[in-house]
Amino acid sequence: MLVTNINVIGANLFHSPLRGTIDMVMLFQLIAVAFACSVTLIIGKHIRVEILVTKLPQCVQAITASIISLLTLGLFVLIIWRLCVLGYSFQTGGETTATAHIPIYPFAYGVAFASIPVCLVILHEFLSSLARVIKR
Repeated sequence: MLVTNINVIGANLFHSPLRGTIDMVMLFQLIAVAFACSVTLIIGKHIRVEILVTKLPQCVQAITASIISLLTLGLFVLIIWRLCVLGYSFQTGGETTATAHIPIYPFAYGVAFASIPVCLVILHEFLSSLARVIKR
């Protein structure tokens, strides 16, 4: 928000906008969203749609939760792996933003790093639902 305000004031009052504002805002949003997703999942404030699952017996609910958690964990492990590959590609290729020439690779690694807590929470959910299946 500060960067946007500086850009608007600089452009309107001094006829000199801040160079690379779009790049900086884009990268700041990327960081904010990646880490906000992790925090939201950790504190349990994410949205779940359980219309059909709540009508099933408890054992079937636990089995379904285990399968979904395992598939979700696999998806996030795949996302982390591909983000690391992408970050390495950006790093070796010297990729930068278009106007501010900010290196992009740290942000790919940052999003991958922000996804690690998501994997840990999903692993915990998987183990909890698996324990419910075994308990039944």
